[in-house]
Amino acid sequence: MAPNSRNADLRGASRLAVAATLGVTDLVEAMHRTIQRVPLPIGTPVEGRTRGITGFVYKTVRGVTRMVGGGIDTALAVLGEALPEDEDEAGWAGREPLVAALNGVLGDYLERTANPLAIPMSLRHEGRTLQQGEGAAVVAAPSGWLILAIHGLCMSDLQWRRGAVDPIGVLARGLGATPLHLRYNTGLHVSTNGRALSERLQALLADWPVPITRITLIGHSMGGLVARSAYHDAQARGLDWIDRVRDMVFLGTPHHGAPLERGGRWVHEVLGVSPYSAAFARLGSLRSAGITDLRHGSLLDEDWQGRDRFAHAADTRVPVPLPEGVACYAIAATTGRREDPLARRLLGDGLVPLDSALGRHPQARRGLAFPPGHTWIALRTGHVGLLGRASVYRRVAGWLSAGS
Repeated sequence: MAPNSRNADLRGASRLAVAATLGVTDLVEAMHRTIQRVPLPIGTPVEGRTRGITGFVYKTVRGVTRMVGGGIDTALAVLGEALPEDEDEAGWAGREPLVAALNGVLGDYLERTANPLAIPMSLRHEGRTLQQGEGAAVVAAPSGWLILAIHGLCMSDLQWRRGAVDPIGVLARGLGATPLHLRYNTGLHVSTNGRALSERLQALLADWPVPITRITLIGHSMGGLVARSAYHDAQARGLDWIDRVRDMVFLGTPHHGAPLERGGRWVHEVLGVSPYSAAFARLGSLRSAGITDLRHGSLLDEDWQGRDRFAHAADTRVPVPLPEGVACYAIAATTGRREDPLARRLLGDGLVPLDSALGRHPQARRGLAFPPGHTWIALRTGHVGLLGRASVYRRVAGWLSAGS
């Protein structure tokens, strides 16, 4: 975490407040303009701004908001230079889940506007960030086998923990490996995070105090997509960290998308049908790039570059198969009960359908060929519940032990 994180948080929050005020002003003016023109209930929304005294009022509100926001930002920047650095890397209580959720929803905007609340990508061990060349200082007994856990949308590395217990740490130590966690901005495109992770792991080869002989990637939800994207990036660029990757484990990963994002897209389109509700369709455009990538499970730049990511579109992803020579495993969850197989198939884990989590697809070229015995379904379990199920980690430990 950056020095004076409380001050940085205040600056970031003030910028968001200013942006939100400007956004609401634009929305209200758009509705005002539409009501003035009285268009038909179905059709194209009225374009342009209001005029005369009304337009002057809205323009004044925007000007005052920007002026006040700039003054707050300047004052906090000056104040930050006089404040001592935060000693606690975790920051104030409740910060982690709040900032993680904010990055999931608005992370691309935070990054684009250089907002201090944007989460930079980092590798972490037992709650501490590994700076370049700090492996020996942070990790007490580094091994050549690294197990890297990659969290999902709107989450952080600390949310793997259950109370004081980090199940990834317990898993890794039981296998003689070193546990690492990735922290990243889940609102960015999956391919952007995949490329950054690929570069981070390549640098880790030189930084790690002992030779790295085996890397295991465990991705929950979006984290599994980021892992696959990173591997594909390294393969395309000839980076040699993938030569150490022996295993990839996917927990509730939406390999072929999640219905929740598609629902958000339909709301966006339905609101745009009438000029009287079109202004509210802008709220649907708040969905981050990371969220819209979950519509079909996009992994590559080619899946989104040059496209309107909010528009209705068929699945045009470039198919990316599971990496050859890597043992890949998938665990899906269902809220259904054992005695109700139909519900178990249809429900999924509440966010990700079973077929998506297990890589199944009606088009053979898009399906992921997990070998027999490399998939498992956790019953009576929700999407986030996968992180806290002891049976999940026993299954993963068995797979990884066999791979040894």
